[in-house]
Amino acid sequence: MNDSTKKLQSYKEITEQTKEVVPAVRYCLYARKSTESDEQQALSIDSQINEMTNIAIRDNLNITEIRKESHSAKDSGQRPVFNQLIKDIRNEMFDGILTWAPDRLSRNAGDLGSLVDLMDQKKLLKIKTYGQNFSNSPNEKFLLMILCSQAKLENDNKSINVKRGLRTRCEMGLRPGIAPTGYLNEKRTDRRCHVLVDVDRSYVISQMYEKVANENWSGRKVFHWLKDDIDFKTKNGKHLTLSNVYIILKNTFYHGRFEYPVGSGNWYTGQHKPLVSRDLFEKVQKQLNRGMIVRSESKEFAFTKLIKCGLCGSGVTAEDKYKQRKDGSRKKYIYYGCTRFNDKKCKCGYVQEKDLLEQLIKILDKIDLDQIGMKRKIELEIERYNKFRFGVLGMDKKEKNQQKDVDIRNYAKYILKEGNVYEKRELLECLKSKLVLNDKKLYLS
Repeated sequence: MNDSTKKLQSYKEITEQTKEVVPAVRYCLYARKSTESDEQQALSIDSQINEMTNIAIRDNLNITEIRKESHSAKDSGQRPVFNQLIKDIRNEMFDGILTWAPDRLSRNAGDLGSLVDLMDQKKLLKIKTYGQNFSNSPNEKFLLMILCSQAKLENDNKSINVKRGLRTRCEMGLRPGIAPTGYLNEKRTDRRCHVLVDVDRSYVISQMYEKVANENWSGRKVFHWLKDDIDFKTKNGKHLTLSNVYIILKNTFYHGRFEYPVGSGNWYTGQHKPLVSRDLFEKVQKQLNRGMIVRSESKEFAFTKLIKCGLCGSGVTAEDKYKQRKDGSRKKYIYYGCTRFNDKKCKCGYVQEKDLLEQLIKILDKIDLDQIGMKRKIELEIERYNKFRFGVLGMDKKEKNQQKDVDIRNYAKYILKEGNVYEKRELLECLKSKLVLNDKKLYLS
């Protein structure tokens, strides 16, 4: 155990190395390393503690506790250790702070105000740094506020300068950030934000666009081709996910333009070499929009959660799909298919809702219906219908006794054809037989 480590263990060890201790002020040694990107960060936490411990020994200071953290002081109230320190000072656990520099304590007005307020209340008697002392006197509090405000000013200016630098690079055609798949970032410090074409992967990106535009491939088909057929991997050695595939196919960077920041509406022409032409990119967007599947968690579909996949046992989900017509309008279709929860490669396939309805109606005679439940439902519907006829249309009430028995199965077929989503779901919940979907065909289990 070296001398520096011994000094940091406790106040008791410190006092053993000094001749006299002045207990008037109980100091908490607070050390913080900024998490901000500052290449000229003065000292690490350990070196701060070591230096300030030496000062405590030299000046006979009473250190009761050492606390450290690695949170930025840029935003007010975001440092848990500092917040607890302020609370402990209010509770008179400490009445002094020993730290490397004023900017270790605060780089924002909120935390600075807390410190000055404690000084005004005479609960914080001393703040001691490497080269300065601050006590509850107007001049010293004013100097503390100036130094901390200067740190805040540096932060604000740094933020402005960084944004200005990024904007300048964008205007030069250099997109900040990590290069997308198919490109590589320049490693030279004098060529920041410059990208190079990744010769090992760029041709695959071009092929992805061509297959979607010219062969009408879907994003999912591209995904399986990349993973199963050619075993394509990124520079980090990982396969692309399905969402990554769509991100690539919609990234304007590949045809030479980029938006920065994303969503800002600020567009720039890049210096980099495009991997696809603008026409090819637009063709891909049309193809993706034509075959886009829109999922909605809040939307209710008639047959979801009521049918199981016959291949892997997963549930069956529904999706909206829109296709572009020649006249420019879009037609909506609803497709049902396996969620692939149990088998990511399940080949159950998708079936249109109208085809599913036709199959369900054909096998309806084989389904064991909950007779009591369905009959009661029909009685309620007839009663509601009669109230409308007699109360609104003024029909003869004698006809009420002439009602014919309604065939439950025909009523069920009517609901499947003409009912709303909730009526269809209510109907299927009355079924005792379970339904499974296998190779686009509906069966009774």
